[in-house]
Amino acid sequence: MKRKKHKAKRQPNPQSPPPAVKAAAEPTRRDFLRTARKGALIAVVAGGGGWFVVNDVRATMREHDLTQIGNGTPTVVQIHDPECPRCVALQRETRDALCELGDDKLQFVVANIRSAKGAELARAHGVGNVTLLLFDGEGRRRDILAGPAESDYLAARFRQHLARYGDG
Repeated sequence: MKRKKHKAKRQPNPQSPPPAVKAAAEPTRRDFLRTARKGALIAVVAGGGGWFVVNDVRATMREHDLTQIGNGTPTVVQIHDPECPRCVALQRETRDALCELGDDKLQFVVANIRSAKGAELARAHGVGNVTLLLFDGEGRRRDILAGPAESDYLAARFRQHLARYGDG
């Protein structure tokens, strides 16, 4: 008669928590999103956070308003594709350069080429994305900066543009 082989029963490791406790200890994506939502609501309700969000939305809306071109203030217009990493990098460098100038004599506008107006502006000037168009206060294009650039270079070009076409 053959002997049956018996598997030895494993004893639970006293150092590891039971499976139910282990699952509760690891946060899930849903837990993270729930916590983030609560945090955002608290920030908005607290007052200061709400004003920050509203001001940020207003600034973004103003930044995408192409009617600002030719309003009397020299303008930098970025031809932008929000899904293009080089466009996003150029936008970051442009904002840094404008902050370096430290005054509001030059306005920044974003022409999203995925919108009808943005695509129309790009076609009218014969340019693609990853491009900056420099306009004088009357809305005449004075320069084109194509391709990625660092903020130091952009700040120098913006200063030259202001010296030629700015008020002062």
